Amino acid sequence: MLGGLNDKEINQTYVKVLSQMPYFRRSGGRDHIFVFPSGAGAHLFRSWATYINRSIILTPEGDRTDKKDTSAFNTWKDIIIPGNVDDGMMKTGATVFQPLPLSKRKYLANYLGRAQKKVGRLKLIELAKQYPDKLECPELQFSGPNKLGRVEYFQHLGNSKFCLAPRGESSWTLRFYESFFVECVPVILSDQVELPFQNVIDYTEISIKWPSTSIGPELLDYLASIPDEVIEQIIGRGRQVRCLWVYAPDSEPCSTMRALMWELQRKVRQFHQSAETFWLHNGSVVNRNLVEFAKWKPPMPLP
Repeated sequence: MLGGLNDKEINQTYVKVLSQMPYFRRSGGRDHIFVFPSGAGAHLFRSWATYINRSIILTPEGDRTDKKDTSAFNTWKDIIIPGNVDDGMMKTGATVFQPLPLSKRKYLANYLGRAQKKVGRLKLIELAKQYPDKLECPELQFSGPNKLGRVEYFQHLGNSKFCLAPRGESSWTLRFYESFFVECVPVILSDQVELPFQNVIDYTEISIKWPSTSIGPELLDYLASIPDEVIEQIIGRGRQVRCLWVYAPDSEPCSTMRALMWELQRKVRQFHQSAETFWLHNGSVVNRNLVEFAKWKPPMPLP
């Protein structure tokens, strides 16, 4: 990602590593897990569709069709992982920012981010110019005198009742997860978004998803119509589940890792096989040349 290897070299490295893995060959990769935590998702490995299309992929990215013709995420086998929120906001006790009472928040809603020439984000910036008393939408600077520090960033984020999370380069955004820790209600403005741990979380209880095609005054009118006591209830329910966004030690009773293990446990199989795996009457697993699994030697042809 930082230019250490080019795309071709990254691809060759993945293929070389996979060819050294006998268990990958045995199952066709079905019992193997690959983590792609960056914005590129599995597309970082250009040949993912050829070699690891059966494997479980952990990624925050449920959709990258803005850059590719196909998404690497498969809802039936892959797992969405939360973005990594600043550690200073997730620790128990005093954090870098303490949430404000709703009555003391200056704005109805905010969007803190860059425009990146994305339609939804540009609409929010224009909407903020029309309703500057309701919507805060400054252009974030990552350098120079106007750069927001981490504390200032969370102070701005927490100065609204609702935190808007539009689509950027891809369908997910870190602001969705950050909103739970500054205690504003996340409003998802990303139609293709995939969210983590949907088998245990009802997102209608802790967030709002609004059509990205309806970003305008009607959005602000709708948000303004929600009573503060209802907002408090939504924030309270979010407070109960936000521990699932925290990459905490194993000693913590609630964490991202525990939720991941719940998801992975559901995928455990008693038996694994691939198109290049065969078995005999005595239970031994062999390859196409009838060589027993224990004697498979790398590099091996990949499934």
